[in-house]
Amino acid sequence: MQASLPLNRMTREEKLRAMEELWADLSREESQVESPGWHGDVLHERAEAVKSGKETFMDWDEAKKQLREESQ
Repeated sequence: MQASLPLNRMTREEKLRAMEELWADLSREESQVESPGWHGDVLHERAEAVKSGKETFMDWDEAKKQLREESQ
């Protein structure tokens, strides 16, 4: 089955909501989503950057809120 969305007529907010819905659906069966090997390397590098104080992170809900506000 091929599905298509009217991307050229969707607002940024509608596109982000569609992405969230797709990800939520894919995440329901996490065991079927294999993470590429390089993800581990990137996560390790980022953890080291946070530990050394070079980087910080924020709560995912807060990040989504900030992205939504910036896109308006």
